[in-house]
Amino acid sequence: MKTLVKTFAAAALITISTFAMAAEGPVSKSEKATVNLSTADFALNHYVAVTTEGESAGVEQLFAEDFNQKIKASNAQSHSREAVIKSLKKQKGEKLNCVVNTDVIEESADYMIAKVTLKFENFTKTDLVTLVREGNVWKVSKSINSYK
Repeated sequence: MKTLVKTFAAAALITISTFAMAAEGPVSKSEKATVNLSTADFALNHYVAVTTEGESAGVEQLFAEDFNQKIKASNAQSHSREAVIKSLKKQKGEKLNCVVNTDVIEESADYMIAKVTLKFENFTKTDLVTLVREGNVWKVSKSINSYK
C-alpha cells in the first residue's frame, strides 16, 4: 500500500511540474539572457560579438534608447535603434569573414569612443562607436560607419 501511495504522489508531482513549465511558455535564450555590461570594455567586446559573430544574447540591453547609426557612403544613411536591433537579430549565428581590430580613442569615467576596424578581403569597414555609462551599465549610443 505504501508503494502505491508513493507511486501516485510521484506521478502527481511530475504532472504538476509539467503543467507548470508548459504554462510559462517557451522563452528564447536571447530574451532571457543578460549580458555583463558593467564596464566599457565588456560593452565594447559584446558590441563586436553582436556585429561580427552573430551573437544575439542581450542585444536589446546593449543599445541606448537614443542610439542611432550613421553610414557614410555615396548615399549617406541613418538607422534607428529598432532598425539596427532588428537587422542584428536576423544575423543571429552568422559570423563575418573578417579580421577585427579595436582601438580605444578616448575614454573617461562616463564615456568611451572606440574605433572598430573590420578588414574584409576586398574592403575595410571602420566603425566609430560611442559608449556611455547609464547608471551601472554601459551602452552603445552612437555608431558611425565608413567603407574603403
